[in-house]
Order: sequence, then C-alpha cells, then structure tokens
Amino acid sequence: MNKQEYLKQIDEVIAAGPYQDSWASLSGHPVPAWYRNAKLGIFIHWGVYSVPAYSYEWYPRHMYIPGRKEYEHHVKTYGPVNEFGYKDFIPLFRAEKFDAAQWMELFSQAGARYIMPVAEHHDGFQMYDSMLSRWNAVNMGPKRDILGELQKAAEDCGITFCASSHRAEHYWYYNGGTRIPSDVTDPAYADFYGPAVYDEQLSAPFPQDTHRIDSISPDTEFLEDWLARTCELADRYQPGCIYFDWWIQNLAFKPYLKKFATYYYNRAASWNKEVTIHYKYNAFAYTSAVYDIERGQMSNISPRSWQTDTAIAKNSWCYTENNDYKDAKDILCDFVDIVSKNGCLLLDVGPKADGTLPEEEVNVLREIGGWMKINGEGIYDTTFWKVYGEGPTKIPEGHFSDTSRPPYTSRDIRYTYKEGAVYAFVMKMPASRQAVLKAFAVPENREDDLSVLSVKMLGRPSAVSFFRDIDGMHLRFPDAEDTCYPVCFKLTLS
Repeated sequence: MNKQEYLKQIDEVIAAGPYQDSWASLSGHPVPAWYRNAKLGIFIHWGVYSVPAYSYEWYPRHMYIPGRKEYEHHVKTYGPVNEFGYKDFIPLFRAEKFDAAQWMELFSQAGARYIMPVAEHHDGFQMYDSMLSRWNAVNMGPKRDILGELQKAAEDCGITFCASSHRAEHYWYYNGGTRIPSDVTDPAYADFYGPAVYDEQLSAPFPQDTHRIDSISPDTEFLEDWLARTCELADRYQPGCIYFDWWIQNLAFKPYLKKFATYYYNRAASWNKEVTIHYKYNAFAYTSAVYDIERGQMSNISPRSWQTDTAIAKNSWCYTENNDYKDAKDILCDFVDIVSKNGCLLLDVGPKADGTLPEEEVNVLREIGGWMKINGEGIYDTTFWKVYGEGPTKIPEGHFSDTSRPPYTSRDIRYTYKEGAVYAFVMKMPASRQAVLKAFAVPENREDDLSVLSVKMLGRPSAVSFFRDIDGMHLRFPDAEDTCYPVCFKLTLS
C-alpha cells in the first residue's frame, strides 16, 4: 500500500466510527485500566545512532554542524561528511547479539508491565517493517524486524507492547547538512535525509523555537507522510500505546493529530483492545490522551493519569561510551513520588549497537526488580490517596528537572491506596527506626478520623508498633535492616 492508498483507508476508518475527528469525541476516550495499573514501563532508544555511540542521540543532526563537538569527532574518526555520512553507519548497525527474549526476561524481572521501543527517531530510520520507506531495519542494517521481535517476546511474557514515533522533527532535522558539502544534498538519499528544511528559526543545533506552536510549519506532503507512517505503525503492531515526542504541538499538526487519534482509537475498537496515546505540552486535548513530562514530574496529584519519561543515563537517551548513570535508589524515590501523584514511570535504556545492554543499566534494573518484589504491592494497581505525601523535599513541576531536586529525607512520606489499605513510603530509612505520618494525626473533633487496624512493613512478617496523637501516627520498627531504598508500610483500615 502506498501513501495515497493509506490516506484513503484512513478516511474510511474515521468515517466508520465509533470515534469522530473532533476533540469533543476524542476527549471521551478512556485511559486503559491496564495502563493505570501498570505503573512501570521500559523505554528503548536503540537505532543507527547507537553505532557512533558518541555524545547523545542527536549525533545525526550535530555531525553536520561545523563547530559542534560531534562534527569534529566525526571528521576525525570517520572522515568528511560528504564522504562518510550518517547513512554509512547503517551497514555497521548489525544487532548481531540482540535477543528480544533475553531483554524481556530482564524487563520482567525489573517489574515492568509495558515496553516502549522507539519505532522511528528523528533520524528517519525505521526499526520495523514498512511499505512506506526503504530505510528500515528489515531492508538494511540488522535486516530484522526489531519491533516485531520485541512485540512477540513482550507478549510471551505478559508485557504490553507499545511503540513511540519521533518522526515529526525529521522535517528539519538534517538541515545543517544543506549548508555544507555533505551527502544530505545528494538526490540519491533525498528519501532518507529529506526534506531537511532550512529556516533561521530552526538553524541552531537544538532549536528552541521548535517549542513555539507557531514556529515554521511542515508542509502538507510531510504531514500526510507522517500520518500514513504512524497509522501503518499502529496497524502492523497494534501497540497498546503510541508515544509522540514534542514537535507535534506545532499548530500545523493539529488536524493530523486528530485524524491519527480517531483512526487509532477506531482501529483499536475493532481489535477489541484498550489503547492510549502519550503526548507532551498541549498537543492533545486534556482528556483525549495521556500527558507526558520528559525528565520531570508533577508537584501534586493529577486526577488524570499522566507519565514521566526519563532515562537511566543522565546525559543521553541512547548508549554512548561515556554515559553518566543514575543510582537505582534515586530512580526508585522518584518512581514512588510519581505513583503517589497518579503517574506512571517510563524508564529508558540505551542498548549498544550489537544488541547488548550496558552492564550499568542491567544492574539498575535488577536493583529495581529486587525492590519491586518486596514493595510492588504498594505500587501495582494502586491509586492516589487524599494527599500524595508530606515532608520537606519539594519537587519542581515540569520538564527537564529530574536531576535538580534535593535528596529525599526520612521525613519525606509518599502515599498510595488500594483495597482498604493505605501504603506509606518512607523515602529514606530513619536512623532512629521511627517515623511520623502527619497525615494520620488525630483530628481535634474526631469527626473525620481514620481507624487503622494494623501496620506492617512490606517484606517483614512482624507487625509494626504504632500510636496516634495530634502530631500524627508514630511508627516504631527497631529491628528493621538498614537500606538506602524507600521502605513501605501497609496501613490496613478497619
């Protein structure tokens, strides 16, 4: 099927319903129960950019911009960009050690309930079988349907398969290569690098103007191609969710976003599947999809499900030889905070070009999995309580703040709720082995009191001694072992 045939099919599916091409209709689409309850997913940034393994995943753009460190590295290591361009990395992307079942075993052990491989990044190379572009992993590089293998392995493990598209930014991504002698301007590769539109607004290495909804707009040809590709991705793999990166908030995308959502939701109804969409900023209407915050969090409870996507590496989403990795305890503290505010965590890994995962990331996932085996009861299938928590550590709201918060203290508490029990996470083990839950302070008039039947620390068989007064619920757990991770107390209500 070519693009025009796909566009015709899209219109037919939209016309058939049940969802119509309007925010009024799409805003009634529910967030799937499987997603609300899953809490933890694994993002996977893996592609041709994993071959140079230098700087971060924007290497393909920056290698064409003189003065950037990526350009200098590329010329020194591989030669001039008109002799060795980004396309020449594709044969070196072999994925010879890739084992989808092995990855999934690790992700399952980590406690993940959904995965989100990047189907196509800004570079324009598809990690899946496509009728709409020859530049994909089945035709070139690994010569394997990477997404298809991940989908099968995930479903075999009971993990929900999802996919992400970062295609939108491709419109201008390679435009640095149009200003210098490079293979970007070679007509033989126009279907890969193009359109590489150059505009002064988008000339910076990382153009901030793209975050303005009225920045330069993509043309109809590109928008239709984006729509067809995204609908093809949905049809081929029937993912439980499709995630979009940021540039889709550009005003020119709005009618195409509505078309895609209508098509996807209608197709999912025919598949008898619950699906959703992840978006950033104000790309979608509030209740039509799930809001995502990149490398950041909410400062309070959101009544609508939301998501943080962040990476184990602080400096990159993909593998590089000098990645700076986070500690598992910091990730777990943020994870608990996110869940207490009605969110899910999409945690990114960056595999090497050969298909192996960096040892540092494997170790972090195993640590998370060990913690989840003990404390998952207070995470999975929970919802938010009347307050998210308490304590001195304040979380800044918004994107790109995941490494700027102060460390959590033993006075920081986070709450979740499920089936007549409140789960209280003490974010740092107190040296005194005592904690005070202020949210459980005895009210003066006793009219709005909570009756607590018992308290236990997850992972320990013995009950925790407690008493309540006007300051809160006082917990004492003198025999608890030392740990650097959050500890969870189950408060069963009578």
